[in-house]
Formats: sequence, C-alpha cells, structure tokens
Amino acid sequence: MTPAPSPWVCATWLADLLQHRPVTATPEGEWRLLEVGCDAEHLYRAGHIPGADYIDTREVESLPLWNVVEPDQLRKVLLNHGLRADITVVLYSRGNYAAERLAHILLYAGVCDVRLLDGGWQSWLHVGFAWQTGAAPGIKPQMDFGARLPAQPALLLNMEQTQQRLTQPGTVLVSIRSWPEFSGRASGYDYIAATGDIPGARWGQAAGDSQFITNFHNADGTVRNPSEIAALWQQQHITGDKRVIFYCGTGWRASFAFFIARALGWPDIAVYDGGWFEWSQPIIGTQ
Repeated sequence: MTPAPSPWVCATWLADLLQHRPVTATPEGEWRLLEVGCDAEHLYRAGHIPGADYIDTREVESLPLWNVVEPDQLRKVLLNHGLRADITVVLYSRGNYAAERLAHILLYAGVCDVRLLDGGWQSWLHVGFAWQTGAAPGIKPQMDFGARLPAQPALLLNMEQTQQRLTQPGTVLVSIRSWPEFSGRASGYDYIAATGDIPGARWGQAAGDSQFITNFHNADGTVRNPSEIAALWQQQHITGDKRVIFYCGTGWRASFAFFIARALGWPDIAVYDGGWFEWSQPIIGTQ
C-alpha cells in the first residue's frame, strides 16, 4: 500500500500560500479557503482567517438524520460557493470535525484536491497570525462543477450499501465512537436516544467524545502520526488489507478516520453516512 499525500497542512504553510510565497505541494491552478461550521457563522464573523469563505454543514446535510443531501442539491451548494472539481479546497474548523466531514463529502462529490488545516482555527491563533472580522467575501458562483457528481460514490455509503458490503468476505465495520458509546453506556448525543452499537462492529479506539478523539491527536490538537493510529487499530484487527467502513454517530468522526486511513494508503475505505443515528432508529432495529 502506497500512502497518499497527507491532507493536513500547517498554519505556516497556509500563511505562506496566502502571501503568495513558495510552499511545498503547491496547489495546481485555482484554490479556495473555507471555514466550516455548524450554525456558527456568528463565530466566523467575529474572527476568521483572511480570505476564508464560510460554509455551514447544514447546507450539505439533510434532516432528519444529517445524511448528505442528494447529488443535485449538493451540486447547487458547491457551485454557489464557487467550487469546481478542479479547484483545490483548503478547509478548517473550530475544535471538532466539521472540516473533515465536508472534506470527505467533497472527495465523494469529485473535488480532486482537498487539504485540511492541522489543528484548525486554534493552530492559526496559536502561531499568532493575523485574522479578520466580518462577512464572507463575495464569491462568484460557478456554472459547471466539471465532473459527474458524485464522482466517487463508493466513498460514502447509505445503509443498504453498507449492509450489502458486510455480506462480502474481508469487510470490517469500524465504530469511531467513544468507549462509553460503543459499550452502550451512553448514546453520545442529546438527540440520539438509543444506546449500544452496530452488531459485529470493531471499536476504532476513538477515546474521548463526539467533539474530540483524544487518541488521535497530539496535546496541541494536531493530528498524530497516522502510523501511530494504525498501531492502535491493529489491536482491534483493523488493518488496511481489508475493506474498511468507518462510521460514528452522524459521520463527522468517521470522516476524520477515513483521512487517516487514506494517508496510510489503505485502498478500500468508505464512510457509512447514517452511522449509529440511522442504524438505531426503531424501524430499523426491528428488521
């Protein structure tokens, strides 16, 4: 397995890019910077990285289960934010996995080059770089996404697809939920009543809670070396020679795990979009 280029970039790299200074792994062609939040535009307006647009996860997720919106709606959202398949997109968020959730959706949609600010907004503040306030800059909508959407449908699975894959030998379902969630002591969310986890799933060593996986981060909030996380997964017999499907409550933490596995070069990885929230619905649990 050949490791993929790491999606994570440091604050200094981003600052140099914004100042048009030479950087390693320079984006080819156009690039865009977006802050990703959930009902948090007020935080963005109070202070954000210069030049960043704001996108809300509620634009790409649908009620009642917070699954990704239908392809036609997703295309409209991305075009309205000035995004195309051939534009490099750099994302960051504030202390949770909103950026990773959107990054995974962008890959599913067909964006070829997605980067993530390692440590998010806090890493930018920690270095002491300048920030600005106010509304998002005027973004010119695009007319053509430039690719069939979704271009990589196998990266994001619905329940039926997940169940079908689980019938195939060598498929592993990995719960990126905390131990209290996985063991059934807590649901992990105030809007999820059911406790427990999907039968047959393996615990993805995601200690912490729905906002922060302590096992996967350094003390400063940056991402641990993926090989160290792979060693944790191996303890649960989660390895890259299998077909691996990650899930969590509603997809955010699972998307983060997906990028770790992708950086390791694991060839057959996906996210079960609905996660425990969908699986635990009463109509499903009685089937």
